Amino acid sequence: MIQVSNLTKRYAGGRTAVDDISFTVARGEIVGLLGPNGAGKSTTMRVLSGFMPATSGTVKVAGFDVFHDSDETRRRIGYMPENNPLYPEMRVREYLKFRARLKGLGWKKSRERVTTVMEQCGLTDVGRRVIGQLSKGYKQRVGLADALVHEPELIILDEPTIGLDPQQIRSVRALIKSLAGKHTVLISTHILPEVEMMCGRVLIMLGGRVLASDTPENLQRRMAGGSQIIAEIAAPFEALRAVWENLPEVAQFDISAGEGEFFRCALTPRDGEDLRPLIFNLARVNGWALRELTRSRHSLEDIYMQVTKPTTEAVE
Repeated sequence: MIQVSNLTKRYAGGRTAVDDISFTVARGEIVGLLGPNGAGKSTTMRVLSGFMPATSGTVKVAGFDVFHDSDETRRRIGYMPENNPLYPEMRVREYLKFRARLKGLGWKKSRERVTTVMEQCGLTDVGRRVIGQLSKGYKQRVGLADALVHEPELIILDEPTIGLDPQQIRSVRALIKSLAGKHTVLISTHILPEVEMMCGRVLIMLGGRVLASDTPENLQRRMAGGSQIIAEIAAPFEALRAVWENLPEVAQFDISAGEGEFFRCALTPRDGEDLRPLIFNLARVNGWALRELTRSRHSLEDIYMQVTKPTTEAVE
């Protein structure tokens, strides 16, 4: 659905917002653009949606070039920018009908689609209300309904949950997740839980570059070598320390008191080896009770910090 090749965007004054990035997004995927403010996420989305031109590189949506086939690509895109540009003096249903007609839908089809997206986005009860009188959460829903009204193949959402309360965030997340398969969704965010809860793949951006592109699960596996093994064992403290000190597969260890006669051992493997079978066998041979044996899971925050750390240090 999306093919980006060597995309660069420079602003007046020489500032490079997007620096020679390339990536693809398959049909039906929900992909998150993750990065801090100023990473180049919003600029990338503005170029993708045809809102602004690139300095160099190519961008294709559904096989059409964004710059040379602008009309064709725009028909296939629903775009909700970070600052949702609604008409505050219009009523919700009136506004969505107006937008549907602007996007090329006929009179009958526009009425049908407006009814559908209002139900989909939870706007049925506020259809006759003036947009300017709505809460931030409802305004975000109106913007999302606007992006969906012409049934686009690609939906681009820039910070879709910013400024919402927890209940509104859950509602918007559920709606976005329901779009997978039928629509391709590209979401920009700097909120790590957003990506974990909604996206099947993540593109991590920093300084206008894409530093990583993979599923959260694959990123977890790539970092598994640095994962600790946690074992709770009922054994004498000195015996445990002697075992870990003399085990070549253990690079580092920490032993702390647990409940009762159990000790909690945090073990860092050498060369990414999985220590769990070895620990289980040691406990069995020595007759030690084993209450927990797990590999600690990296959070997306850990992954993000690890991926961006070398670049951050280089800048400093």
